[in-house]
Amino acid sequence: MRKKIKHKIITKPDLRFASPIVAKLINMVMQAGKKSIAQKIVYDALEKAEKAVGKPVLEVMALAIENAGPQLELKSRRIGGANYQVPYEVRAERKILLALRWIIESARNGKGKPMAELLAKEIIDAVNNTGTAVKKKMDMHRMAEANKAFAHFAW
Repeated sequence: MRKKIKHKIITKPDLRFASPIVAKLINMVMQAGKKSIAQKIVYDALEKAEKAVGKPVLEVMALAIENAGPQLELKSRRIGGANYQVPYEVRAERKILLALRWIIESARNGKGKPMAELLAKEIIDAVNNTGTAVKKKMDMHRMAEANKAFAHFAW
C-alpha cells in the first residue's frame, strides 16, 4: 500500500523581518502557545546578535544556519539481519530545521540567564563556528565519515 502524500506546510513570514526562517524560529521557541513571548525572545536575541556580529539580522541568521546545519546525516537501515548506519545528504529544508532545533536546544540547556541572552549567545557562537550546535554538527559529520563504508546501502 502506498504512503499518503504529505503536503508541505509553508510557514508565513514574520512581521518584522518578513522572513520565513525567523517565523519558523519563533514557532520553535514558542511554548504553550505563547507566541508574543516567543516573538519578544527571538527579536531581542536577534538584535543582540546583530550588534555583536555587526551584520544585518537576516545575514546573521543565514550564516548561523549555514554553520550549524549538517551536510550529512545517518539513517539506520536493516540489511540481512544487521543494522547499518548509512550516511545520507541532508535536504535544504531539513538542514534549516536541524540547525534551528540544535540552536534552540543548546540555548534551552543553558541555565541562569534569560532565554533571549542564551539564544543570542548561541546564534553568535554558530556564526563564529563554535558552540554546542556546531559541535553537534561536527559529531554527526564525524559519525557519517566513520560509516562511509556503508554508503552503498543508501537507496
